Amino acid sequence: MRNLALWVADLLLPVYGREVTSQQPWCSRWWEHLEAVARLHALWLAWQEYTDPAAGVSGPALWHRDHLGPVLSELRSPTGPFAGCKEGSHRAKAVPVVEAYDG
Repeated sequence: MRNLALWVADLLLPVYGREVTSQQPWCSRWWEHLEAVARLHALWLAWQEYTDPAAGVSGPALWHRDHLGPVLSELRSPTGPFAGCKEGSHRAKAVPVVEAYDG
């Protein structure tokens, strides 16, 4: 988790972080949103794979197209995991109620 947080703070946000708006939310406490952690972790793992020389010269372009764009679109969607957060203000997302399986 520490390495993921460093990657988000030192590479992802400085390079790809865009202005926060109501239509493009971001939470400064992203690590408290489990969906965000899962998506960012997958993005980070893909980044490691696609920026490795073994991925070939088109690896970074594939990462941008297949991973970065879709993940940021989901995270920063007005209905995504940060929907209830405002700039500088974290709000936990309410999760759906699940009844116990009795089968």
